[in-house]
Amino acid sequence: VQLVESGGGLVQPGGSLRLSCVASGFTFSTYAMSWHRQGPGKEREMVAAIGSLGRVVDYAESVKGRFTISRDNRKNVVYLQMNTLDSADTGMYYCKARGPGGQRTFWGQGTQVTVSS
Repeated sequence: VQLVESGGGLVQPGGSLRLSCVASGFTFSTYAMSWHRQGPGKEREMVAAIGSLGRVVDYAESVKGRFTISRDNRKNVVYLQMNTLDSADTGMYYCKARGPGGQRTFWGQGTQVTVSS
């Protein structure tokens, strides 16, 4: 099983980034996916989540209206489009897969997002 995140980097306040998470080794289309982040000195928090078929999405209040989660079950990829980034969005962003019933979960290694001028 692998979850490989990419797309992080350094961006100025107000800028945008799109994160990608490529999955392999499990039946991607049956897993709910989510993005989580951990800022400096903070606990890891859920940022956005999407159901296995992409019909249900959920966001943390702090990112609603700025971030969009989506997935492509043909390519086994989940995306996080991040707009109007702020320094508070700085952190390591992780992709998580949760299987039916929540009995199996997998995490990626993370991709760093730094918002700074």
